Amino acid sequence: MIKNNKAVQLTLAHINDTHSYFEPHALQLQLNIAGKSLSPYVSNGGFSRIATRVKQLKSAAEEQQRGFLFLHAGDCFQGTLYFSLFKGKANAEMLNALGIDMMTIGNHELDMGNQPIADFLDRIKFPLLAGNWNLSNELTTKSHQLSNRDNLLSYQVAQKTAKWITREVNGEPIALFGLSIDKMMDIANVDPDTPFVNAIETAINTVKAIQSLGINKIILLSHLGYEGDKELAKLVTGISLIVGGHTHVLQGDFSDIGLKHEPEYGEYINNTYIVQAGCHAQAIGHCHIDFAKDGTVITFTGKNELLFGRRLCNEKSLLNTLDGELAIQASAYLADHDNIVICKKDPLLQSLLLDKYVPKVRKLQNTIIATLPQDMRHIRIPDEKGGSELVPLVAESFSYMMNKLGHQVDFAIHNAGGIRSSLNQGQISIADIAGKLLPFMVPIGVYRIQGKFISLALEGAINNATNNGVVGSGSGSYPYTHNLAFTYCSERPIGERITELTIFNPDKGWIKVQAETFYHGTSSAYTMKGKEGYDALTMMQGEGTITQYSMADCFIDMIKQYPEKLNIKNQ
Repeated sequence: MIKNNKAVQLTLAHINDTHSYFEPHALQLQLNIAGKSLSPYVSNGGFSRIATRVKQLKSAAEEQQRGFLFLHAGDCFQGTLYFSLFKGKANAEMLNALGIDMMTIGNHELDMGNQPIADFLDRIKFPLLAGNWNLSNELTTKSHQLSNRDNLLSYQVAQKTAKWITREVNGEPIALFGLSIDKMMDIANVDPDTPFVNAIETAINTVKAIQSLGINKIILLSHLGYEGDKELAKLVTGISLIVGGHTHVLQGDFSDIGLKHEPEYGEYINNTYIVQAGCHAQAIGHCHIDFAKDGTVITFTGKNELLFGRRLCNEKSLLNTLDGELAIQASAYLADHDNIVICKKDPLLQSLLLDKYVPKVRKLQNTIIATLPQDMRHIRIPDEKGGSELVPLVAESFSYMMNKLGHQVDFAIHNAGGIRSSLNQGQISIADIAGKLLPFMVPIGVYRIQGKFISLALEGAINNATNNGVVGSGSGSYPYTHNLAFTYCSERPIGERITELTIFNPDKGWIKVQAETFYHGTSSAYTMKGKEGYDALTMMQGEGTITQYSMADCFIDMIKQYPEKLNIKNQ
């Protein structure tokens, strides 16, 4: 039991949902300067600017004899070519270079299963907090076991609590633990033997356990989303601060520069402050927290800051600087803005990025793998001009890659929302595919399923996409296939809307799908989980097999090998 608690002054900096945005990106502003509208572009964010600002905040805290913590609230994976190319290695090294003290796990860290997390843990120099991740039944036969990792703070089954970490500030302990979305199985690709448990119950038990040791200053690092954080704050007493992520909320009023007005920084609910700092490394949040001896927060001040470069430009490329008196006034306005910091790039982190990672990404951006003689159209739900020209080819690429890996595949199904754009006439680079067409690093899997469930999955996806008899979640579920053909009759009763379902057999041609016969299919791990109307796919035999190959991996490989698939000339 810790006795004689002391008052503590802490400065805390935080980021979330950085999604591999290591480089700055162009942000267009909407300004009113001297009664005139101005819409310049500015270089915004990036890890090198975050590094500069963190060093400034830490130095100021040390001068004021305040404690200092720098936290990441999850979702560092996915987002840009840096993840497509390096699969988490760059994320680990860049976060190490930033000097974060700890991070909680986000759902996108688990888009490709547990293996990438194991690799990430091998590389990071900070603890990963995952307090409601139950690893107690993890299969011991795995080559990438997580339950024995010292730097992963997971769920304690016997105590029904999160593992927490204690940091001393001027001799006084502050306890920190992390929680993530408990419905992780529904939105990510976590291994079935390692489920997430209820976040609220875990929080209640964890706070009680921490307080039983006499520690009364508690911080939660959360990837529950803003509404989830507010709900938890209402139901759980004893948490001083929730540092959140997942929903990309940039707290504060940025409407005077053309951004959305979000809730004020540090929303206060049930004696708990809640903070979140946007996304994509565009901003950093920081707050000063003064704790009384009894753990009460007696002073809380803070804000989110957008990190800008000095130049205003008149185009997204950021090549042409905006000149004139109005531009000078606009620059001065931004420099004086309370929630904007004109920020230089940290030279050490910038050198790491430029020397080790940027050249490989630039090569990817400049690697032309095909030339397209005409536009290829993507549309989610077929119209009078037909359906997507691209999704069936992407589905075919799954079949191609899975066959190449030695898996038996009879057909492929892919949801239209898995593709994000059309392809325009001209040269196609790897970046066009991995960064624009198929930006989500969602793995592809194989499964064995009876014909009757294939029919129900196709119907469920179309019902969902068209709101036909169900409240759908959007047109992105619409299914496109390879080696499957079917007719959907919208007026028939639910469960009977797929007719004339046939499958292509290399020896027999197109044959009728038999209800009780088993077939081998391939789809994304997302679709295999039965999301958005694909419930019937969960009736597969066993759990299927998820590979480490993403949608983009499959499509790029197929185009390189068979350029005629797109009626293009190989480069």
